[in-house]
Amino acid sequence: MNNEITIFCTNTNKYENFQPGTSLLEIKNKLSIKTSDKIVSAKVNNKNESLAFQLYSNKTITFLDRTNSSGMRTYARSLFLLLAKAVDELFPTEKIKIEHPISLGYFCKISNLEKVEQTTVNSIKSKIKEYIANNDPIESIEAESSKIIEMFRAKGRDDVATLLETSGTIYNKYYKTGDYIDYFYGAMVPSTGYIDLFDLIPYENGLLLQIPNRLNPKEIEPVIQQPKMYAVYKDHLKFLNILGINNVGDLNQANRDGQMSNIIKVSEALQEKNIASIAEQIASNYDRGVRIVLVSGPSSSGKTTFRMRLEVQLMVNLLKPVGLSLDNYFVNREHTPKDEDGNLDFESLYALDLELFNSDLEKLLKGERVSLPTFNFTTGQREYKGDELQMDENSILVIEGIHGLNPELTPLIPAEKKFLIYVSALTSISLDNHNYIPTTDNRLLRRLVRDFRYRNYSAIDTISRWPSVRKGEDKWIFPFQENANVMFNSAMMYELAALRRYAEPILAQVPHIAPEYSESHRLMRFLSYFNYINDRELPPTSLLREFLGGSSFKY
Repeated sequence: MNNEITIFCTNTNKYENFQPGTSLLEIKNKLSIKTSDKIVSAKVNNKNESLAFQLYSNKTITFLDRTNSSGMRTYARSLFLLLAKAVDELFPTEKIKIEHPISLGYFCKISNLEKVEQTTVNSIKSKIKEYIANNDPIESIEAESSKIIEMFRAKGRDDVATLLETSGTIYNKYYKTGDYIDYFYGAMVPSTGYIDLFDLIPYENGLLLQIPNRLNPKEIEPVIQQPKMYAVYKDHLKFLNILGINNVGDLNQANRDGQMSNIIKVSEALQEKNIASIAEQIASNYDRGVRIVLVSGPSSSGKTTFRMRLEVQLMVNLLKPVGLSLDNYFVNREHTPKDEDGNLDFESLYALDLELFNSDLEKLLKGERVSLPTFNFTTGQREYKGDELQMDENSILVIEGIHGLNPELTPLIPAEKKFLIYVSALTSISLDNHNYIPTTDNRLLRRLVRDFRYRNYSAIDTISRWPSVRKGEDKWIFPFQENANVMFNSAMMYELAALRRYAEPILAQVPHIAPEYSESHRLMRFLSYFNYINDRELPPTSLLREFLGGSSFKY
């Protein structure tokens, strides 16, 4: 009797037979898969798995290297494990928290160390390199959640224990290498020797973990200084610490204790306070010549609602905001530039008619009346419908668009006339101390819900377009973040719990055979850590209403 299972490998486009229980690593080695970089994980029937995963039935598999976003997440996650183990071994009375991405790396904070010396960094790096040289296995162990909770609580990891207690799963998996155990959300490499490139440097009051560049994994990402963004993260983390909501387990527990109403109110109040403060800064600079406010940020950062709330606060400060949209200055479709793949590049700065835009700006600043264009997205042509704009006494022009911080957008406008604002969902709450929440996941879930509810796009549509959106952001938005006069964090500590109820039914519609299923499955699993909350207490002016509906603003 033939007990073999049949595997279809998309990398080789061939069917192969194996014994049940064969691991992905064994299959990879037998098939001699050739990729541009080191294989670190795989998709099994469109679900991401570690190479230690064993197969017992027929499957379709795709091996992933670090040039794949899922593969790079696996690599970085495995590096987090080694970093946490090193700190635990060298400083057993301290705890490390992997807080957030910054400067093309990951900012980490060691408890009770206000400054991390170079000697400390060197000892941690040496310990990690020791683990790598040993090539110890990284085991995935499944057990009853109650036993895992007890085990982590005994080790002082209340962050993991509370997360698992409040997420309500009967069984869970944790990772073990040597005598060290840790909890991570997602796949790991099979052994410590898979980590071949990283660096660690002192950064602000912590340290920065550097990883390979995904486009060229043989090179470390360079350090890009981002002091303004770091300050925003620092302020929000301090705010969360004061509230005692450092991780998702804390949020879930607060929800169970009936505190969510207060958390929503405090989160919304903090945002309103920050918007009011920005409006006051603009008003104080108005007397010094500022006449244009440029609002920029990546997709689904909440720019539109932020602008509307800012305009309300500007009026409170006795200014008359006048809105102008960059979208209406697109060139006619036949003149749109193309990207390297030959597709129309609507993210490009040069998809805008810069000459016309700057000409209209100069006229407006001189007090002249300007005929405003409207871009017809159906025909791909510019139209004039009789709309006009003129600035008068106490007027201030508020312009929203992804290129607002790019100096090439407004080269003819003196810097003293411009006030630049960067808006993004800089998620500061974490799943636990070693599992940060990517800001891109926060924005993708916002966009997923909005696209489904208001643009008739399916989850497949949104997920499949996301890499292109991210590519445009990397080129046209992120390099100019630090040009901003101020940064506004549009993320709220409770919002992923509110988004869960809306996002899950949309993600569930993605069929298993679709390539986008791996991402929808990952996002569904991620959302499962959050307890549902009722969003009826969200005020109609909440930034989240832009995505969920029920806003008092007109979009």
